[in-house]
Amino acid sequence: MKKSIFTILTLLFAVGVFAQNSAESRKIVDKTYNDYISSEGIKLSFIFTTLDSDGDEYDSQKGVASIKGNKFHLEMNDMIVWFDGKTQWVLMKSIDEVNISNPSDSELASISPLALLGLYKDGYLLKAPISKTVNNINAHLIEMTPMDANKEFKSINIYVDKLSGRLTQALFTLKNNMKTKIDITDYNDNYKFSDSDFVFDKSEYKDTEVIDLR
Repeated sequence: MKKSIFTILTLLFAVGVFAQNSAESRKIVDKTYNDYISSEGIKLSFIFTTLDSDGDEYDSQKGVASIKGNKFHLEMNDMIVWFDGKTQWVLMKSIDEVNISNPSDSELASISPLALLGLYKDGYLLKAPISKTVNNINAHLIEMTPMDANKEFKSINIYVDKLSGRLTQALFTLKNNMKTKIDITDYNDNYKFSDSDFVFDKSEYKDTEVIDLR
C-alpha cells in the first residue's frame, strides 16, 4: 500500500541528455523544472488516480503539496509526508504511526515532487512535443521513455501548459502496464514557507507512535 501511494509522487517532477532527445522538449521541461527551483514557495493541489492495464480508473484521491526548493510537505487522504531536505517523516493515518528515515536518492525520487519532475535528467529519452488538450488546457505532450529496461516506469507522459509553462498532468506507465495519473488542479507560487513547515511536530501528534528507521 505504501509503495503504491509513494508512486503517486513519483508525479509531479533529469542533464545527461543524449542526441536522440528532442531539443525542443528539453527546453520546455527545463523551463518548467527551473521555475519550480527558483520559486520561494509553491502550493499545489492535485488528484492522484490509479488505472488498471486497460486504462480503467479504480482509485482516486486528492492531495495538497507545499514545496520550497528540495523541501516538501504532502498531505493526502491516508498519509502526510514531511521532508526537510534530509529527514523524512511519513504519517500513516490509518494506523496513527510515523516512520522517520533519511531516504536515498532513489527513494526520494519516488515521493518528492521536485525529484519526480527531475527524472528527465537521468536516463530518459524525450520525444518531440505534441500539441494536446488536457483538462481544457492547451498543452505540450512530452513522452519520456527510459534507456534502461529495468527502470520502474515503462514510460512517462507529461503535459505542460503552453501558456504558463506549468506541469498540468503526468501519466506514469509501469512495467506491468498499470498506470498512475496526477492532475494539477491548482497552482500558486507566491508562498513564503518557514523551514518548520517541512518538519514533523510531535507536539501536534502526541498520541502517534513514532518509529525511527534511520
